[in-house]
Amino acid sequence: MAEQDKLEELRRREAAARAGGGEKRVQRQHEAGKLTARERLAKLYDPGSFNELDLFVKHRATEFGMTEVQAPAEGVVTGYGTVDGRPVVAFAQDFTVIGGTLGEMHAAKIVKAMELAAKIGTPFIGLNDSGGARIQEGVDALNGYGGIFFRNTLNSGVIPQLSVILGPCAGGAVYSPALTDFIFMVDQTSQMFITGPQVIKAVTGEEVSAEGLGGAMTHNQTSGVAHFFTADEDECFSTLKKLLSLLPSNNLEEPPALPPSDPADRADEALAAIVPEDPNKGYDVRDVIVPIVDNRDFLEVQPFWGTNMVTGFARLMGRTIGIIANQPKVLAGCIDINASDKASRFIRFCDAFNIPLLTFVDTPGYLPGTDQEYGGIIRHGAKLLYAYSEATVPKLTVVLRKAYGGAYLAMCSRSLGADQAFAWPQAEIAVMGPEGAANIIFRDEIAGSADPPETRRRKIKEYREKLHNPYVAAARGFVDAVIDPRRTRPALAAALEIFSSKRESRPSKKHGNIPV
Repeated sequence: MAEQDKLEELRRREAAARAGGGEKRVQRQHEAGKLTARERLAKLYDPGSFNELDLFVKHRATEFGMTEVQAPAEGVVTGYGTVDGRPVVAFAQDFTVIGGTLGEMHAAKIVKAMELAAKIGTPFIGLNDSGGARIQEGVDALNGYGGIFFRNTLNSGVIPQLSVILGPCAGGAVYSPALTDFIFMVDQTSQMFITGPQVIKAVTGEEVSAEGLGGAMTHNQTSGVAHFFTADEDECFSTLKKLLSLLPSNNLEEPPALPPSDPADRADEALAAIVPEDPNKGYDVRDVIVPIVDNRDFLEVQPFWGTNMVTGFARLMGRTIGIIANQPKVLAGCIDINASDKASRFIRFCDAFNIPLLTFVDTPGYLPGTDQEYGGIIRHGAKLLYAYSEATVPKLTVVLRKAYGGAYLAMCSRSLGADQAFAWPQAEIAVMGPEGAANIIFRDEIAGSADPPETRRRKIKEYREKLHNPYVAAARGFVDAVIDPRRTRPALAAALEIFSSKRESRPSKKHGNIPV
């Protein structure tokens, strides 16, 4: 064969492999409001930077007529390129090829890409759009999933792993995304479930739609499986890139810093009036977070789930920080099972990838009730204690108002390793609220008085003045400084700068045993 003929053969084979399932299936993908695998990779990567791997891989299945089935690129596109100039490895499942189902060689392509990402220390992104395991391949398909899960686990805490659900994701396929760090879902496009609506109806008699069972809002609001909800694929890729810009490429690097674009000494008058004088009145803690961070730019994580706890990323003086905050306008900022899980996992991610932690505290305690106790609030709440204690990144804490009992300790108190603890003047750091404390301490005196209500009022006032303020904790060194709320940003900027060179280790061990 002449050289020109060989090149023609190469081009023909490349074109056939890149055509996916063909024009009709591509058209159906578009009619469903979805992009193709290659169109999605074009949205993700910088123009012209994507380098495809394993274009010519083929399946080896022979049963159930598979010898006659062509699967261009084996139903998944893998490769590497740059996102905003930084290297990233990714795969995109091609729903136009056998429904994007995963077989032996489909999985092998993904595993190879995962190993490449780990080897070179880059984020790994999975664009999922698949009908699940290719049942014609039986145990070979299941083994393929197992290889992916194993590498998800090995790579956890080593490189950021991000999953984007852009179509169906069912059965065993959901566990790879669940093992990654963050899951993105698109409204009316993404679906995740272990067993689909038909199986559920057959087994339990329940009737539910695919969207209701495993749609984007279901997993962002009800189950807490997903972390980001977006209206369409364009918004999804935009949010994904924003998150990537805040993260390091691997656990040996610091997050990418930007030149400071917002003055360190910027004060904000509005902060002085955000926390109500009435201790029983709520407010939105995001009104505290946003004015403090660089350029008022805060990327919230899981905004629809565990809403009594706020988590997210921002920059402070150009450096990435992870923020955890009680939300007083939901359940008065009480910590419950979902809030504990949400914050703990976020804290551990930040610690794994060298992202300093900033905690804002306003909580009256753990949420009481039989539902919480029976659901294991002791076990789930302990995760928060574990996560903060385990973390060795710089840890800064600001007590805004209430910090009572075990919840005070759990929200990154000095006792759990906060490097610097600040308090606003209205902070109430105590074992419990003044009303409950007075009822216990002065019970006999109140009951024996001529005017119990008036005596109780006086004793509450006495307790509040003596112990319900930040100065007792400051006198013991548990609070490093009581600060003017308007000067919170300057105080945090100075602290982050001084602790940026922090080095701290933990006892050598295989791993701890977090109360999961």
